Amino acid sequence: MKKDLYNFAIRMGDTSWILSHRLCELCSFGPFLEEDLAMTNVGLDHIGQAEEWLNYACELSDEDVDADFLAYRRKEKEYRNVQLVEYPNDDFAYVITRQFYLDVYNYLLYTKLTQSKDATFAAIAQKSLKEVKYHLRHSSNWMVRLGDGTEESHERVQNAVDDLWFYTGDLFVMPESEQNLAKEGIIPNLADLEADWEKMVLEVFEKAGINKPSYEVLASGSFDGQHTEYLGFMLCEMQYLPNKYQDAKW
Repeated sequence: MKKDLYNFAIRMGDTSWILSHRLCELCSFGPFLEEDLAMTNVGLDHIGQAEEWLNYACELSDEDVDADFLAYRRKEKEYRNVQLVEYPNDDFAYVITRQFYLDVYNYLLYTKLTQSKDATFAAIAQKSLKEVKYHLRHSSNWMVRLGDGTEESHERVQNAVDDLWFYTGDLFVMPESEQNLAKEGIIPNLADLEADWEKMVLEVFEKAGINKPSYEVLASGSFDGQHTEYLGFMLCEMQYLPNKYQDAKW
């Protein structure tokens, strides 16, 4: 059970950590100042959530590691984040759509996790839920604003919706370790969240005039270290300083 808890904590921490880096890449590149600050703050929230999960993973680990090691010193195959957060910032519509898909998922997941039988899981979820609700409100408003805006903004957000839909199936796949936790009431059954996720997503699509993609989604094995081509390039940049100056104290 301890190993199962560790695996889930790592998966949650990695997902927030990788997304935070993508958002930090946007610093000073927002469409206007207020939004630049908003996206930066969302990125900082995800760094905070990642730290909570990775610190707990360290407590559960049989190895003498800290959160900095887990964040910066692992190899690509050792990360367990969902593939959606690896997708690059092609344009602002992709940034918002990626965020929206994950915000809906996090809202449903963290709400359930507040009732977890693991006290630390429940505490992290309770602490993070206020931020998650803000994130969801922010990305939902932008989806409507872009979808119901100009002809170009509508086309761009529809393209982003279509392209990123491919990665959403990965959100609901559960390896055996997570199935074990669900049986013990520690995490929800992620497959049970999918219908509610799609309902919430489609409600916003309707307001925005966005069409649901018609193709099947990808159900990948990111929990086994399978990633997109984008993660390796990101890690080269993110890990450069910690690996070059391994004894540095900040």
